[in-house]
Order: sequence, then structure tokens, then C-alpha cells
Amino acid sequence: MVKVGLVGFGFMGHMHLENYIRLAKEGLDVQLVAICDVRIEELKHTRVTGNIATDTDTTEIDLSAYHLYDNLETMLLHEQLDVIDLTLPTYLHAPIACDLLSRGYNVFCEKPMAISASAGQQMVEAAQAHQKQLMIGQCLRFWPAYEYLREIVMNQTLGQVISGSFFRGGETPKGWFVQKERSGGAMLDMHIHDVDIIQWIFGVPEAVSSLARNVVPGSGYDIVSTNYIYPDGKVINAQADWTLQGDYGFAMTYRVNLEHGNLVFEQGSVKVNPNDSEGYTAQLSSDMGYYRQLRYFVERLLDGQPMSQATPESTLISVQLVEAEILSANRAGEKVNVPVTTI
Repeated sequence: MVKVGLVGFGFMGHMHLENYIRLAKEGLDVQLVAICDVRIEELKHTRVTGNIATDTDTTEIDLSAYHLYDNLETMLLHEQLDVIDLTLPTYLHAPIACDLLSRGYNVFCEKPMAISASAGQQMVEAAQAHQKQLMIGQCLRFWPAYEYLREIVMNQTLGQVISGSFFRGGETPKGWFVQKERSGGAMLDMHIHDVDIIQWIFGVPEAVSSLARNVVPGSGYDIVSTNYIYPDGKVINAQADWTLQGDYGFAMTYRVNLEHGNLVFEQGSVKVNPNDSEGYTAQLSSDMGYYRQLRYFVERLLDGQPMSQATPESTLISVQLVEAEILSANRAGEKVNVPVTTI
């Protein structure tokens, strides 16, 4: 059995809790044992909301089955755990993950990997040095609509890629998210989803060119548009905007054009439009990436197998790419070469 301690009980903490409950009900040999948050007494009675609905958005969940802690060291002292699942503010990821890995725990850490590439590198080295499993929650790699796109591209089902456009946006978040030193701003917290997908599907670009602006004081860049430069000339762009207020809601979309057709993902479905035949809607699993990534992580641990998807080495590249984009934005869109090596 894999015994888990969940650290952090905000929106993503609730999302992970729901999925551990589901996995256990489905018969997977995993048990969420304990939940830790410095505000646990307040949060255990709080309804949570985010840009994607959870089952507990409108229902207070029963936590009586779990041991609750407001101090991580106390939880580690009293519980026998195999995995620590971190859903904490970004700036805490690296120091806490590295410490836990050094103490013999496997770690699942929410995205983004770390507040900087150098901090992310420390996480990679800690996992390697202590021979423990570390996985970063870049959930779009497990999201059916993005998995489907990758399959089409890799198999060249519709030929070579000509262009692609990715978008992610919604209202301005609150709290630590709009504190640049804690979250990295929209580029590291939100935009990194599409950055990660772009390098996962199309490979690491040679260079990036980014335009961005700051709207909320102290938050870093809130709006970004990046062009990714590849040697074969395909035109790839990703945009993010977390200043879309009012009734806008939340959107994540893509449009990818290939030699023999195009794919459009919007409002939760993927439409495939071949050039020479009738278009159709792809039949995809309704499961979200949050669930599928945790199932994958637990199954690999149970099987004694290393992680081959969303490895820390590969997700580190996405942080490096964001840093290159920030440098480009600081220079008003100047092309910046990407200082990473394809793995």
C-alpha cells in the first residue's frame, strides 16, 4: 500500500483529496492518511473554488477519516508515510521537496516545479542523490485533449505541423498568487501549462520572443504572448491572461494546423477538421488530468517502476523556458535563445 500525506489544503489540495478518495474507491492500493496545513482549522470548514470545478466547490467535505495537522514536522513524527503530496505556494516547493527527498520520502509536487530553474535543478539533484521518486503535476500531459494532440502530431496522422496557437485565461487570482516572489506571476503559475505542452509535443524551441505586461502591482507579468522559434519554421504561439474579469470565467484552448487538417480544442471538446473529408469530434475520456496523473504516479510506485512521464528533468525545461520568456519580455520582445538541452 502507498500511504500519503497531503501538505497544503487550498484549491489544489482539495482537488488532490477528491482524487485520492476516488482512487481508493476504485480499488487502487493507496490511502490518504493525513492532511497538513498551517490553517487547517480554518480550511477544514471552508468551501473552495478555482478555475475548474471540484466536487467540494459547493459541499463541505467530511475530514473525519484523516489525521489533521498544522505542522509538517509533527505530521512526519507521528505518521508512517510513503509519499508527501505538496500543494503549497510555489516558492516553498524546492526547499520542502528537497528536504523530504533527503529524508526518504517520495514526493508529488504541484506545478510549477519551482520558483526558479536553479531551485528546480536542486530538486532534480535531490531525487537522484537519494534515489526517491519525484513527480511534478504538469497535469496537461495527462489531459485527454492534449494527449490526443500529441498522438496526432507524433504519428503525423495529419502530416507535419504548420502552426499552433494556445491560450489560457481567467480572472485575477487572490492572495499569494499575485505576489511575484511567491508565485512567479501569471507566466510561471498559469502560462507554464502551455509552455510545458509546447515543449512536450513539439520539442524544445531554439529561441523565444515574448511581449508581456503587468496590471496588478507586485504580481509580475499578468498578460503574455510568446512566439516559439523552431528551425523548421512552424509558427507556434501561446498566450495567457489572468486579468479577464467580470463574467468571463476560465478558458483553455488550442488550434493546431497541419498539412492535411487542423484540430481545435475549445469548451472541453476537440474538433478534428481534415482538409479533404468531413470534420468530427474526437471521442476522449472525461477524466481530468488531475486524476489521471495521480493514478499514474501511484501505480508506478506500486509497481516499483520509475516515472517516465512528467519526469523532473523534463518539467525543469518548462521552468527554464519561462525564465527565457521573462528575459525576452524584459527586453520588449527581443529574441532569447533557450538555454536547455533536449532530453
